[in-house]
Amino acid sequence: MLRTADRTGRAALALGVVGVLLAAADTYVIVLALPDMMVGVGLDADELQRAAPLVSMFLLGYVVVLPLVGRVSDVTGRLPVLTGSLLVFTAGSLLTASADGVAGAVVGRFLQGAGGGALVPVTLALVADLWPPERRGVPLGLVGAVQELGSVLGPLFGAAILAVADWRAIFWVNFGIGAALFVGTAAGRGRGSAPSEPAAPAGRFDVAGLLLGLGALTCAGLAVTRPSSLEQSVRWGELLVPRSDGRDWTTPLALAAFVLLVAFVARELTAPRPLLPLRRAPAVLRAADLPGALLLGVALGGIVLTFAVADPAVELMAPSGPWLLAGSAVALAAFAWRQRRAAAPLVPPAAVRDRRSWGALVVSLFVGAALVSVVVDVPILARTVLDGADQLDAALVLLRFLVALPIGALAGGWLLRRHGPALLAGSGMALGTAGLAVMATWGVGSLDGVLDDAVLVAAGLGFGLAIAPVNAALLAAAPRETHGVASALLVVARMIGMLAGLSALTAIGLRRLYSVQADIESPAVLCPDSPTNCDPYDDAVRHAIVEQLQATFTGAAVCAAAAALGAVLLLRHRARTVES
Repeated sequence: MLRTADRTGRAALALGVVGVLLAAADTYVIVLALPDMMVGVGLDADELQRAAPLVSMFLLGYVVVLPLVGRVSDVTGRLPVLTGSLLVFTAGSLLTASADGVAGAVVGRFLQGAGGGALVPVTLALVADLWPPERRGVPLGLVGAVQELGSVLGPLFGAAILAVADWRAIFWVNFGIGAALFVGTAAGRGRGSAPSEPAAPAGRFDVAGLLLGLGALTCAGLAVTRPSSLEQSVRWGELLVPRSDGRDWTTPLALAAFVLLVAFVARELTAPRPLLPLRRAPAVLRAADLPGALLLGVALGGIVLTFAVADPAVELMAPSGPWLLAGSAVALAAFAWRQRRAAAPLVPPAAVRDRRSWGALVVSLFVGAALVSVVVDVPILARTVLDGADQLDAALVLLRFLVALPIGALAGGWLLRRHGPALLAGSGMALGTAGLAVMATWGVGSLDGVLDDAVLVAAGLGFGLAIAPVNAALLAAAPRETHGVASALLVVARMIGMLAGLSALTAIGLRRLYSVQADIESPAVLCPDSPTNCDPYDDAVRHAIVEQLQATFTGAAVCAAAAALGAVLLLRHRARTVES
């Protein structure tokens, strides 16, 4: 029979997995919602650059808080961090759903990214808390499969909502599900502590604290975003009228939010079983090395903005990229100095001392760089080589790869019961390399046969097959008390690989495109009679785009091969692990 701690942990894990799926879907849902969202926050259709923060700030929030959140979960336990992450994600969903301007939507997207991104390393670490190394394969495969499934369900979820409602409904649904998950994890803490969490004092679940927190969150969100439906209401509009001229913080809603927040904090400081460990917050942040986390967050933020804000079609990095990267280098140097001198550094040396620990980070970096090429460039290739193909047709072509990803992740977790991480991850990435090598030969006339579908499916299975083994190798090598921060670094490595890989591989492809375009004769030469409607010229341009994508796939194949080689050399099992 399972102990109470195990039952509590597994119940929290189930809620965490649902949260990971929700956050992963939210990463991709903006692809379809962005045009309507721009209009809803007051932007014109041609102001795409001003809408870029709606995407980049989500990625920024997703990445920069991960090391701190992972380390805090090592110090204070997984369940409080899981509860707090869901609260942040829910608050971000509320702000985004009710935003009438760009600022409110950007803040909401940042909070969604911060809360949703934090769920992944905490959930992975919770798996390691609940299962011994030899039995982690299947649950790790499940978490990986759910994370990849979000790329499939996100656009479908967005399309289904947009078919019957506007873009705000997407984030209201996120708010409702996030709030339910928050209540579930908070109630779970009331039933007992998980294995990684310090024993909680006796007491009933803090229902009063939950109601105060939700009330403060709701009032603050409405006061800040000032939705037009409420502001123009005859009955409820008074709630947004300032009691002191020119001071928006004096509206009844803002004052109510302040009072409820003070009551919530007071309740959390005095309740025997609080929802959030506010009483221990100063000690926890000291133990988690907040200064080191801020330095690493600044460094990661500069890297994210360098590549996330850039337009891959025309530039390798944002115009301010050199300055951002210089700032990141300074912050990294300061972080390294802090790491060597802090009594309790953000990343304990034991977390990355083993070859398999830092090897998993290297492999994850190259996996991300190769994976993003398939996700971005296969739809472009489909629209280029398939006559009459629109955006939906291109998405359906990519769907073959995306559906195979979670299936491969589950298979990789199941196979870990009999085979080592190095063999499985190396084999999976070798299969992915082979698939990308074939894609590098695709041209006009491709993507219309069963064999091409089989290549996409095989590549998806290969990438998915490597997910659980890489996670398992890292968690087996890192000490138990560092699983949170180690898992966070793994997620960071993959995200940085995706962002930098997209820019670098696109730059390689563009160089090939410009080289081919230089050799194309002008329409006036190829078709002197009708240069404005010239098939030979159009065919030449199409072939140039195909050669660009072929160069990009070739570069991605090199990254996948590096991941396969790194997995074989760096993830090999040793007779003794740090944990044993």
